[in-house]
Amino acid sequence: MRSAVTVLLRPSNGGGGRGRPVTRILLRAHKDPFRVARPTTVYRRNLIGDNVGNLLFSSASYKLLQTAGTEIEVGGMKGGRAEAERINATADHVVIPLANAFRPSYQQTLDRMSETIEALTVPVTVLGVGAQLRLDGKVERLDGVKASVQRFVRAVLDHAPSIGVRGEFTEGYLRGLGFRDVDVIGCPSVFLKGPGLRVEKRVPALTAESRISLNLSPYVPGLVPIVERHMERYPNLRYAAQHRDALGMLLDRDHRPAQTKTDQTRLPTHHAHPLVRDGRTSFFVDPEPWIRYLAGFDYSLGTRIHGNIAALLAGTPATVLAHDSRTLELVRFYDIPHRLMKQTGPDTDAAELYEEADFTAFNDRHQARFDRFAEFLGAHGLQHVYAPGQDPEHFDRRVAATRWPGDVGATPPQVRPGFRLADLVGPRIRRFRTAAA
Repeated sequence: MRSAVTVLLRPSNGGGGRGRPVTRILLRAHKDPFRVARPTTVYRRNLIGDNVGNLLFSSASYKLLQTAGTEIEVGGMKGGRAEAERINATADHVVIPLANAFRPSYQQTLDRMSETIEALTVPVTVLGVGAQLRLDGKVERLDGVKASVQRFVRAVLDHAPSIGVRGEFTEGYLRGLGFRDVDVIGCPSVFLKGPGLRVEKRVPALTAESRISLNLSPYVPGLVPIVERHMERYPNLRYAAQHRDALGMLLDRDHRPAQTKTDQTRLPTHHAHPLVRDGRTSFFVDPEPWIRYLAGFDYSLGTRIHGNIAALLAGTPATVLAHDSRTLELVRFYDIPHRLMKQTGPDTDAAELYEEADFTAFNDRHQARFDRFAEFLGAHGLQHVYAPGQDPEHFDRRVAATRWPGDVGATPPQVRPGFRLADLVGPRIRRFRTAAA
C-alpha cells in the first residue's frame, strides 16, 4: 500500500474483546497522530501535507472514531486499483477527512483517490471536503476540474449515503453539479474537544502588553501593513507559522526567500524579518504542542482558518480574516468571529477586532453542530467516542503521555546549524540530527 502506520486502539472499557466484532477503519491522513517525527523528517517527507493545519482535522477524526473495538490504520488513497484490493482485504470502512480538495492544484490527487474509491467494496465516508473559490463564489473558475469533482463525488456516493462538506459554498457548488446527497458538517477539527468546547474572553480589552498570536498566508494581498502595524504596536505579539515553506526556512539558516509576485520580503518569510530575527516566530509539527502554546495567548488573529481553530481549541479567542470561500464558509458555519480581508486596511487593529468578537453563537450552537456531525456519522454506520459508554479521554491520555517535538522557531535563525534544504533534494538524502525528540 504505502508506508502507513497501523495502530490497534485498546480502549480502557474493554472494547474489542473476545466475541465482540472489530471495526477496521482506514483513515486517510498524512501522519498518524502518535507518530513522533523530527522536524527535519516532517519537512523531508512532508508529513503535514504542506500545512500543519491538516493534522488538526485528521487527528480530530482519529480521536472521534476511536471507539471501543475499533482498529484504525492511517494511510493514503493514491494507489489506484491495486491499493483498493489491499484495502478491501484489510479494512471494513474508509474515512477520508479533506480540506479544500476541489481546486485545480489538487486535481491529480483527486483523480487518484477516485480511481481507488471506484474499486473499493467497503463503505467510504468523506468528512468535510470543500471547494476553493474566491469570495464572489463564481464557480466558473472551477470549470477545469468539473469532471474530476463529478467523478470523485459519484465514486463516494456509490459507497455512501451522502458526502460531508465544509459549508454553504461547497454545498451549493455540488448541488449545481446535480448532486443532492450533500450534508454540511463543517470540519472535524472543531470537534477535537467534543461537544463541550467553549471560548470566553480572558481579558476585558487588549492593551499594548497583550499576548497576541498572529497567523498569516503570505500570498494574501493586504497583509503587509497589518503585520507591520501589529508587530510594532504589540511587543508581545508572536507569529505562529504553519506552512512547510516556513518550516524549511526555520530549519535552514542559509534560506533565501523565493521571488514572488507579491512583496513577501516584508512578511516573515525569511530570517531578516524582525518577527523571525528577534525570535518572535514559532512552528510546531504536531497539534498538541501547538494548541498548548496558543493557550498562553490572550488573542489569535489572522488568515489561517486552522491556525485560529487551534487557538479556539485552546480556549483562546480568535478572529479570522476571511479571504476566500474555504475560510468564509467555515467561519459562517461555526459562528467564528471574522472580518473579510477586503474590509481590512492599514488602520485595522487587533484591539478593535477583539472588542467586536462575540462568541455567544459559537458557544451556544456548538452542541447542535456536534449533534449534526454525530448524526452524519451514524447514518454512515460509524460511532463516535463521545457517545454513552465510550471513553473520549483514552486519546487524551495517550496525547498527555507522548513526548512531542518542541518549537522549531525557538532559537532563530541558527536553529539547525549545518542544515541546508539543498541537501534534501539531491539523489542521496543525508541524515540530520535535531534537538527535537
